[in-house]
Amino acid sequence: VFASSGDPGSGMDVFGGAPRFLAYPRTFTVQSGADAILTCQIAGDPCPSIIWEKDKSPVALLGRCRVEAEGNVYSLSISQVTPADSGQYICKAKNAVGETYAAATLKVEAGELQQEGDPEDVPPGFLSKPLSWQVCRGEDVVFTCRVSGQPCPVLQWEKDGRQLSDLFESSHFCVGEEPDDWHFLKVYSARPPDGGVYVCRARNRSGEALAAAVNCRPLSRVSNAPKAKAFAVSEGKHAKFRCYVTGKPKPEIVWKKDGKVVAPDRRHLVYEDREGYFILKVLFCKARDQGLYVCTASNTAGQTLSAVQLHVREPRVRFQVQLEDVEVQECEDAVLECKVPLETIPTAWYLEDKQLQPSHKYMIEEQGPVRRLTIRDARTDDDGIYLCEMKDKGRSIAEVSVRGAIVKRLPRKLDVMEGENAAFCVETRDAVEGIRWTRNGLELRETPCTVLKSFGKTHLLVLVHVTREDAGVISFSVGESQTSAQLRIKCAKRVPPSPPVAAEMSTDRSNAALLTWCPGPHVHRSTPSSYVLERQEASTAEWVQCLTTDLASMVEVLGDSVPTEADYCFRICAVNKYGRSRPVEFPGFVHLVPVACVRRALKDVQVQAGQDAQFSLELSVSVAGNWFLNGAKLEEEEEEEGQRYCIKRSGTEHSLLLRGVRLAESGAEVTFVSSGVRDSATLRVQASLPHCLSPRDLPSLASTGSSGLPLLLECEVSTPDAPVRWLKDGEAVTSDDVVALQAEGCARRLFIRSACPSDAGTYTCEAGEDALIFTVTVTEPPVRIVSSNEDAAHAYLASERVVLACELSRAEAPVQWYKDGVEVEKDEGLLLEREGPHHRLVIPSAQPQDTGEFVCDAGGDSVFYNITVTAGRSLRALALQRLELRCELSRPDAQVCWFKDGLEVDETENLLLRAEGAQRWLIVPQARAEDAGEYICETRDESVSFDIRVSGEGQQWGGRVSWTHRMGVMVPAWGQALGGPVSGPGPQGVSLHLQGKPHGFTASWGWTLGPAASLLPL
Repeated sequence: VFASSGDPGSGMDVFGGAPRFLAYPRTFTVQSGADAILTCQIAGDPCPSIIWEKDKSPVALLGRCRVEAEGNVYSLSISQVTPADSGQYICKAKNAVGETYAAATLKVEAGELQQEGDPEDVPPGFLSKPLSWQVCRGEDVVFTCRVSGQPCPVLQWEKDGRQLSDLFESSHFCVGEEPDDWHFLKVYSARPPDGGVYVCRARNRSGEALAAAVNCRPLSRVSNAPKAKAFAVSEGKHAKFRCYVTGKPKPEIVWKKDGKVVAPDRRHLVYEDREGYFILKVLFCKARDQGLYVCTASNTAGQTLSAVQLHVREPRVRFQVQLEDVEVQECEDAVLECKVPLETIPTAWYLEDKQLQPSHKYMIEEQGPVRRLTIRDARTDDDGIYLCEMKDKGRSIAEVSVRGAIVKRLPRKLDVMEGENAAFCVETRDAVEGIRWTRNGLELRETPCTVLKSFGKTHLLVLVHVTREDAGVISFSVGESQTSAQLRIKCAKRVPPSPPVAAEMSTDRSNAALLTWCPGPHVHRSTPSSYVLERQEASTAEWVQCLTTDLASMVEVLGDSVPTEADYCFRICAVNKYGRSRPVEFPGFVHLVPVACVRRALKDVQVQAGQDAQFSLELSVSVAGNWFLNGAKLEEEEEEEGQRYCIKRSGTEHSLLLRGVRLAESGAEVTFVSSGVRDSATLRVQASLPHCLSPRDLPSLASTGSSGLPLLLECEVSTPDAPVRWLKDGEAVTSDDVVALQAEGCARRLFIRSACPSDAGTYTCEAGEDALIFTVTVTEPPVRIVSSNEDAAHAYLASERVVLACELSRAEAPVQWYKDGVEVEKDEGLLLEREGPHHRLVIPSAQPQDTGEFVCDAGGDSVFYNITVTAGRSLRALALQRLELRCELSRPDAQVCWFKDGLEVDETENLLLRAEGAQRWLIVPQARAEDAGEYICETRDESVSFDIRVSGEGQQWGGRVSWTHRMGVMVPAWGQALGGPVSGPGPQGVSLHLQGKPHGFTASWGWTLGPAASLLPL
């Protein structure tokens, strides 16, 4: 039986008879001295051969190791294990169809020897645990285990947490003990309820141990069913089964599912196609369609079976509520309803393969996750399979049955080859009269080419030898009931040819095959065809075309026509412009050998003693051959360590490798012989001189390292005692604290413990007249910025000092500074400082135009600063009034300088400078217009500024002046409003003071004006 999907996007999973594990060998631990058993269950057709390996080497089946097979259960037993038996064991199963393997690890723990008569008890332990099984209904199941302990443990078996006696009758199971502390549980004639988890509990007064195994639900056994292939299809897709059967008289075909006959209905089509295949097609598969399908073919001579196991894959996303089948009476409304997992998932409705759209016939609704289809006024042609499909996800399927006068409706479409007969059959509920057949709306009448018959409830229409004009819509109506079918006519001329028959192969002649065949049946009715002959090497699966002929009789294939010596099979097919027939294989195979000639001859080889000698030649075709050394044939064997020679063949090239040739073999003759080919060469061996053979562990002779990391140069010389000389840029290299020269066997090494750029150069290892050259490049690690004040707040007032700082990973690395993407240069208003790895950008007196983004770029790393500079505040005073500027410093002994409009001021009669403790004053006894300007009080690290304006008229003032400090400096800002006239005793004046303590720095500013004066903030 061949299984295929009716939908191009569906998958197929057919296993055939390849070996497969039903139960895998299990990893476990045993004590030294105990017996270990690795067991597995393997199925396959034909029966597979089993090989056990340990650590990738075959297990020697001698002494303590033995292999046993009982049915499809295979085991490897190792008696009295030792720690040396620990390792990975692999069970390989192989047959003509395929192979598989499974691995398990055995761990052997060294046991502690107890003194004779030691009274200490030993808690129970499982030396071998029970294995899990899957069996067919009616088979016996046996669980075995081996237990140790002192005193001897008592065993109790349970299933799914309950005692066996509570679940089974006493005749259904048996518990017993065998020699060497082996215990077993046997369940007779397995049945579905026997599936579950079986637990063995071992108890003594020192403790308890348990081990579990699973008995899978017993499989139903199909009587007389053959080995079944497996086939998988996605839910909602079609599954198509094909069975090709021959026999005389023609066999009768019956399809069964799980032992029940499959009857044709809406979703099951049973027919024979034009190629002679018997077809079962399951439309829109559901989960309930999963099962074993058997095709039974029988005639008077006998019976044969073929089977396929169908698996229906569930979609990744399923409907919360599936569609249900609906049955309605004709003219009633049919409602289908389902529920999707998310209301946002789009859906589409289909009547079989036709997508439905909202119309007067179909009402499609979506209410949250609910999807509903209403079929109004259901008629016979509305009977069918309906699907609701989530986009790119699952499908929900339901059948709608419309009960009316018509019981069996017409197919929705019928394809017929031109010249064949088209038959239509309808069944009604009762024997009725007044039926009517139409084509494209025109009533059909009986003619020699149109047959109309009724047999009670069955009504037939047969169109004889249809032509293209017969295509159209065929309808049957009785009363108000009607059913229709789309008749499609296919051109009979555009068909592939029939396959050839009577293919025979004769191999009476040496190195040749005579192939004969006959044309297929009905060849005179189809387009003239030619024949294509293909060949296949018996060891491969690829077919290669070898000739095309228009003569349908015979052809002889000679050895000269094949590319390589091998066993060949042949097949032939007929081809015309409309396609090709299925290929027909010639029975048997033939061994063909092409005639070879030498394309590249053997050459004499000269090597030094101890080296390997390689001989090779190339032939015109791929054939086998033999090598001879001084007339003695060299046998081709699997390559092993220490083997004297190695023979290889790759296509048309043959090679012989002689390892470690000796001086005494100089002059030996090496000969290659094949069919019609003989070629020889001479081996010449010289005394060996020390020389460099090859670099070790290096992909090339160029090496690149990073500064500060170790660097190793290594090569191999021909003899362990060969001296070498290391050079760097032509100068000899000696061992010291940085460079180490090492020799170990044939290996020679130069090791640099910590490479630096000065270690770059050309290194040479000289051994006699031979030398190896290494080119070494040492790169510096990339520069990184390890710290900066990037995260500090960079908001300043005019005239404040700005410092942007960062630290690099290397002191000598250069940096570039940028402002708003443009590189900055050093000038009076911008300083670039560098001290070791520390870099700074300093603006001594910032101005608003200095606002922007500054970047410090160190090659592969950068840091960004966003600078904001705002203008200072201005105050206006009245002329001839007293003006005081006062600040308080953090240290009484600190020096300050006063500046006006950038020039340092000196004390005069109208400008007084005072200092008292931490207080510093600048006093203007009588303010004049020329006293207006910018005043700055500057310490070594900080400065403050203020803009003073002097007017000639007296005013009232309002507002509060406060001071905002940055970097320990107080600068003016606006505050809470004050109002009212200012007055007071004449000489004392009026003062406004603000104090703060930023960063441990205390400062206060005071303004003193004469009587009736005003101070207005601008």
